[in-house]
Amino acid sequence: MPAISLTKVERTAPALVDLYKTAGRTVARHGLEDERAAVYLVVDHSGSMKPYYKDGSVQALADRVLSLAAHFDDDGIVPTVFFSTEVDAVTEIDLARHRGAIDRILAGLGHMGKTSYHAAMDAVIDHHLDSGATAPALVIFQTDGGPTSRPAAERYVCKAAKLPLFWQFVGFGDPHSKQFDFLRKLDELDVPGRRVVDNAGFFHAGQDPLALSDDDLYEHLLGEFPAWLRAARAQGIVR
Repeated sequence: MPAISLTKVERTAPALVDLYKTAGRTVARHGLEDERAAVYLVVDHSGSMKPYYKDGSVQALADRVLSLAAHFDDDGIVPTVFFSTEVDAVTEIDLARHRGAIDRILAGLGHMGKTSYHAAMDAVIDHHLDSGATAPALVIFQTDGGPTSRPAAERYVCKAAKLPLFWQFVGFGDPHSKQFDFLRKLDELDVPGRRVVDNAGFFHAGQDPLALSDDDLYEHLLGEFPAWLRAARAQGIVR
């Protein structure tokens, strides 16, 4: 059973009903109907992201993530981290106020800097530990470029492998860009040599993320999550 019922989504966020149903089909296809998990959204706020805020790609991703999260978490809230050179905001989006949420948050943010993955990862880890949550977490981490510090980002992924967090990286931009070579590397870091379990995945949403179908997006977001859950439970990372 989903954490939040269709009836509640119809009442609180009617514009997301179709997304919620699409997400539900993917959840069921992966046998995750009874799984409970926190869902985080991490959003790149670097300067090169301006076109994706302007054309609604970031808001569309937020709506899609909210609709997915409703199947895993009953509070209707997705903790959201905006990052550039540093962490620009640790906030949240929720079902009842999803319309225009990204623009409202963006209006309160300052300069769009560079791309420090490790700062955002640190913020997610702190939030999850401070929340006292016992459920695992699916962290959807969107970016349009490589990190300012590759060693720091790699170190955080490896250390976080001992925590109940799965990092699903989502690339916006040219799929052939070498900017994303590092994310492909993160996805393939050696297990168990570098990390106890494979705790990260990566896929490209393309240069026009709005053109990616909802079915395809959800399939990518959940493609590696079940295997991580099994491995993390076998290692005692997830109970």
